[in-house]
Amino acid sequence: MNISGVKLIDIPKILDERGNLSFIEKGDDLTFDIKRVYWIYDVPGGAIRGGHAFKMQKEVIIALSGSFDVVLHNGITSCHYALNRSYKGLYVPEMYWRHMENFSTNAVCLVLASTFYSKEDYIFDFETFINLAQTK
Repeated sequence: MNISGVKLIDIPKILDERGNLSFIEKGDDLTFDIKRVYWIYDVPGGAIRGGHAFKMQKEVIIALSGSFDVVLHNGITSCHYALNRSYKGLYVPEMYWRHMENFSTNAVCLVLASTFYSKEDYIFDFETFINLAQTK
């Protein structure tokens, strides 16, 4: 099941016998300017990352290596996405609660973000998020 605004995007993949190459550029699938790039790695078994929403930030989440699951909630329903290909990205608009779980050994999660870091953009309390999402 998909929830509105969230979508899996195909990242171009150039096949080469010496090794494949992928890239992402602003365009149809990436509609925002990238202001920040960060990655999550060395996640201990059973750990959950995320557990927040952003008021303004949009993201593309990519499993560069290994696999993990992204669980999103829009204030009404939740949806689960399994990421395990470096040429697939998950576009997540603002105002979606998210957490990531089930990290495989040596998984690397790359995040392309539309905003610079701002603590004020984060919503860390789920009930506050639900109230804000339902008035949106």
